[in-house]
Amino acid sequence: MSRKPRLSRRVARVKAFHVMELLARARAAEAQGRDIVHMEMGEPDFPAPPAVVAAAHKALEQDLTHYSPALGLPQLREAISGFYLHRYGLEVASHRIIVTPGSSGALQLVMAALLDAGDEILMPDPSYPCNRQIATALGARTIMIPASAETAYQPSPSNVSAAWTERTRALMLATPSNPCGSVLDLNALKSLSNAARAGGGHLVVDEIYHGLTYGIDLPCALEADEGAYVINSFSKYFGMTGFRLGWLVAPSESVPAFERLAQNLFISASTLAQHAALAAFEPDTIELLEQRRLEFGRRRDFLLPALRELGFGIPRVPEGAFYIYADASRFTEDGEAFAHELLDKTGVVITPGIDFGSHQASHHVRFAYSSSLPRLEEGVNRLHKFLRAGG
Repeated sequence: MSRKPRLSRRVARVKAFHVMELLARARAAEAQGRDIVHMEMGEPDFPAPPAVVAAAHKALEQDLTHYSPALGLPQLREAISGFYLHRYGLEVASHRIIVTPGSSGALQLVMAALLDAGDEILMPDPSYPCNRQIATALGARTIMIPASAETAYQPSPSNVSAAWTERTRALMLATPSNPCGSVLDLNALKSLSNAARAGGGHLVVDEIYHGLTYGIDLPCALEADEGAYVINSFSKYFGMTGFRLGWLVAPSESVPAFERLAQNLFISASTLAQHAALAAFEPDTIELLEQRRLEFGRRRDFLLPALRELGFGIPRVPEGAFYIYADASRFTEDGEAFAHELLDKTGVVITPGIDFGSHQASHHVRFAYSSSLPRLEEGVNRLHKFLRAGG
């Protein structure tokens, strides 16, 4: 007789992605031969840059497959430091840079370092769900600050101050954000940093969509707060999702603590992926990535007016990432049921808003323009026929 495993109370509080059920059903439909238009995936459809792939092959041929130092290959940390100087004009010492298994590894390090059980971290609602689930897994609490189009889907300093308690340890932001594509300028970052510091806490900023902006250049949060914890990734702008590689910039005095955590939580990031990532900063690679960014901009400029014409409410133009967060209340008050209906009847997959929080989430959905323009056009055509017919 099998015995039911006794799991921790923490793991029971960690929620699954609702969209993963939709994705599993979509994959099953594809396996049966059905054509599915993916507008849910937060993954660039482009392959990894050729120079990155070539560097991975070379590293494999040279048997560069052993453990790296816990903080990352020194030459990659230097390359990331050079990237900050070239891209932002910032001198970020390489010893402050910690290479991690994806940005998720960086998130785990930051939250393990800053939060004890029962501590609080503030985040905007809506925001990327894994952020709060990692905090939950560590026994901490996430306090969600309602954000809407009126505040560019970002919290205001007064919201932060009002939500701050004696148990609050950090404020976490994302710019560009997921799911809204909203951004924070330098003044906003400074004001929010001041609000966190006034409470005796820290600023944590997710910058994994930096580089994917359209018509604007973003400041790095380190320009507003040199002591901020800044997370980035090779997955989005650099198009290396499956390599599972990210990084964290931390204040110098906290690096030894992060090194201890990294040694114990994952030993090191993939050595093969780190050698491949060295090619991500080559001029030819950056030129290719910029061409891809322009293509994402063309996709946004097609999908945004098309969705508005269909009747979705999109009051703000997303300035970054590759998402559009849309009010679907003209069609439904249950975005999850609506997403399932779209998959069943149109073969279009989108993400329900409830994955990103609770504030006005039930009638919101997220569209990703990470698929090719012809596939987006096909998706819009299917939505048009379905909605015109009244569902």
